[in-house]
Amino acid sequence: MAMHWLAVSQRLASGRAAQPRSAACEQKQCPVTYTMNFKFHTNPTVPASAWRVLPNRWDFVAFPLIFCAIAMAASGLHQTWAPMSTLQEHAVSLSAANLPEYALRTTLRMLAAMAASLIFTLVYGTLAAKSRRAGQVLVPILDILQSVPVLGYISFTVTFFLALFPGRVLGAELATIFAIFTSQAWNMTFSFYQSLRTVPRDLVEVSRGFHLTGWQRFWKLEVPFAMPGLVWNMMMSMSGGWFFVVASEAITVGNNTIVLPGIGAYLAQSIGQKNLAAVGWAILAMTVVILAYDQLLFRPLVAWSDKFRMETTRSSDEPQSWLLDLIRRTRLINQLLVPAGGLVANAARWPVRMPPPLRAAARPAASRGDAKRVGDFIWSVVVFAAAIYAVVRVVSYVSTGATLGDVGHVFALGSITLLRVCLLIVISSLIWVPLGVLIGLRPALAEKIQPLAQFLAAFPANLLFPVFVIVIVHFHLNPDIWLSPLLVLGTQWYILFNVIAGASAYPNDYREAAKNFHIRGWQWWRRVMLPGIFPYYVTGAITASGGAWNASIVAEFVQWGDTRVAAHGLGAYIAQTTAAGDFPKIVLGIAVMSLYVTLFNRALWRPLYAYAESRLRLD
Repeated sequence: MAMHWLAVSQRLASGRAAQPRSAACEQKQCPVTYTMNFKFHTNPTVPASAWRVLPNRWDFVAFPLIFCAIAMAASGLHQTWAPMSTLQEHAVSLSAANLPEYALRTTLRMLAAMAASLIFTLVYGTLAAKSRRAGQVLVPILDILQSVPVLGYISFTVTFFLALFPGRVLGAELATIFAIFTSQAWNMTFSFYQSLRTVPRDLVEVSRGFHLTGWQRFWKLEVPFAMPGLVWNMMMSMSGGWFFVVASEAITVGNNTIVLPGIGAYLAQSIGQKNLAAVGWAILAMTVVILAYDQLLFRPLVAWSDKFRMETTRSSDEPQSWLLDLIRRTRLINQLLVPAGGLVANAARWPVRMPPPLRAAARPAASRGDAKRVGDFIWSVVVFAAAIYAVVRVVSYVSTGATLGDVGHVFALGSITLLRVCLLIVISSLIWVPLGVLIGLRPALAEKIQPLAQFLAAFPANLLFPVFVIVIVHFHLNPDIWLSPLLVLGTQWYILFNVIAGASAYPNDYREAAKNFHIRGWQWWRRVMLPGIFPYYVTGAITASGGAWNASIVAEFVQWGDTRVAAHGLGAYIAQTTAAGDFPKIVLGIAVMSLYVTLFNRALWRPLYAYAESRLRLD
């Protein structure tokens, strides 16, 4: 099984088609072959190679789509080089006629952030998974980054990007793209890190048998193995970025507010003016955009990544994409894509190796052990010194505006939020794990559910805040209970999408074996499916947990007009101190939140990761 899967992935990664020809076609008894030969011989003046580059009817359908995408991208990029004054001249209007242009601008920003997130994922996730010393630092940093309020990044980055391109819209565009990037990258990185840590050992042994270098193994084995889960997490990240689009397209710098044209700015202005009709138009535009990138981007990616599933038998129910089928049926476009595919395949086959002086094999085993111990000691000292320095700086700054009583109060509020997050993660898991398995094992059902799940995940949770405020105030409900669902309203989808990815990547061989042995009911869940999806579930739960901590800042303290409702918790504390401008207490709240997230991940999620790596690998 391992050799078959690796060989297939190598063929696919090198750009060659993975569709075997029948024996009839090999013997030139295939009707299609006779037809092509007939055309060639009826016009001997036209060489056979000319027919392969002439467009067919599928090319005439695909070319307009490609030209339209290129034209829209060029138009959006051209507008980013405009002077900053154009933003005041063409202020965001609530006219529905402007929504197509706003949708284009927002879509380009989200796609640019997705491309940056993918590059970050490949680099950061690989370093964290491959280097033990780097992983000791990079993984906790990733835990903290996903818990720190995303909108807090804007205050540090807007000035930097505006200074890079003074007087140009591009600086504000990059600041917005960076804010969206911070909402997408962490989930994708955790998914890729989990996949690299759980590559089956037999496939690693096969790659060693083929004498693949680290570079070749990365592109021929590890990236293909991680691709199905990564695609579903890209889908979730794209949908989750909609909440931050609403906040990031209106940037405040000092006393000035820069509003970028887009659906987010349109929606924020609609909410500010309490224009329900405009809110409806914005939601309709979001729905159209979500359906568009579902059909034109993610569904082709899901269908394409299905070929990297680790199995020797193919399921009869495979994901389909009309766009991918269209591209495969074209003749001229396929010929144009051959050079690019060959370039990528050759790059993946480069025998990149470490320089001989740096290779571990060039040193005796005893010296390698001594050097490893010395290196570990030096690295631990450096990390410990950096941590002590950061703690001293935070304590010295917080002490200027907070007392020990405040510190104890903040830790108590953090415990309340911790309890709320744990309870909601458990409830979300009980709901979405069975449904995710049901969807993931049925690609036909996944194609129908996928757009709906993307829309629900993309629906900005802050649009529901007024409903909760009105209901809580009207019925005199307890905010500590009824504001809690807002914490996971947008983050629960991480669990669903990761479970779907795990069920989709589950080998069909194992499912057929369980069916042949008549394994059913709870035994099927305990012995077959739950171990198979467990690494994916841990990834979804850890990102949902971090997202819930992040969302607590806006979910535990909500308002509609002049009416405010607050629950007891660390998120409400940070929101209230931010509104008051008390920076020492803001830093105290964020530091305590980061400490809670890091300790909680170390106490629960990291042991579960280790258990999945050692006991639940598909070897």
